[in-house]
Amino acid sequence: MSATTAAPSARAAVAVVSQSPARLAWRRFCRRPAAVAGLVVVMLFIVVAAFAPLIAPVDPVKTSWSLIRKAPSWANWMGTDENGRDVLSRVIFGARASMLAGVISVTIAAGIGVPVGLLAGFAGGKVDAVISRIVDAMLACPFLILAIALAAFLGPSLQNAMIAIGVTAAPVFMRISRGATMDAATNEYVEAARALGNPPWRVAVRHILPNIVPPVMVQATLAIATAIIAEASLSFLGLGQQPPAPSWGSMLNSAQRFLTQAPWLAVFPGAAIFLAVLSFNLVGDGLRDALDPRAK
Repeated sequence: MSATTAAPSARAAVAVVSQSPARLAWRRFCRRPAAVAGLVVVMLFIVVAAFAPLIAPVDPVKTSWSLIRKAPSWANWMGTDENGRDVLSRVIFGARASMLAGVISVTIAAGIGVPVGLLAGFAGGKVDAVISRIVDAMLACPFLILAIALAAFLGPSLQNAMIAIGVTAAPVFMRISRGATMDAATNEYVEAARALGNPPWRVAVRHILPNIVPPVMVQATLAIATAIIAEASLSFLGLGQQPPAPSWGSMLNSAQRFLTQAPWLAVFPGAAIFLAVLSFNLVGDGLRDALDPRAK
């Protein structure tokens, strides 16, 4: 009986070992319903942002003085704003600004933070000390306050807001990549690569960088949610997407004057921000569990 039960167990173990790490991570990710639901919502937002001109029922900047602050109806599913513009169309096009801000800002942050963190963790010594002190100084300032200051210095626009958010978020990527680099540098395969005479840059790029990608991916997913909130905050303050171009933050800024007369002006863009941020956080938590090498 033990022989018959051992054979299926052995085959199952061989099947698990033969699977690639990406496939195993995907299977672990799919076992988490909340993470899968978040991924579905994220993909929905991406599709809406990519095909906004085809999905939006009307032009988001088209005004109509006969439709000022109309409640949601079959003609305007999310109502109209103070200028008679369709709120649904503006929410759809606002998704494009938020997704762009999230992805591009995080790309800028990772492009700055990962190489610098890799350098600090691999070089050590005075290089690590100088970079670490600069990172500590930047992290001592609140993220949003620093982003507002930088965006105000660069000037109000969506592009400058993305640059400000990306530069402000870079220290977090520096710290994560530095810690992951220091941890990976102690592994035997790195020592073996050094013993074979590989130059330091090759050891860092070929043997350490691929092994710090999982924590960077998790942080990038979570940082997109933070960037969406930051972009909405900057637009709310007039430092992001400029009117009449739609943005969830600028829509909330306009809606604050009509909260009692037309609450739908704040409900729908606020709900969009909530769903987008929650979904990216769920995906980030799922990725953290799926990419954890200690996960079973």
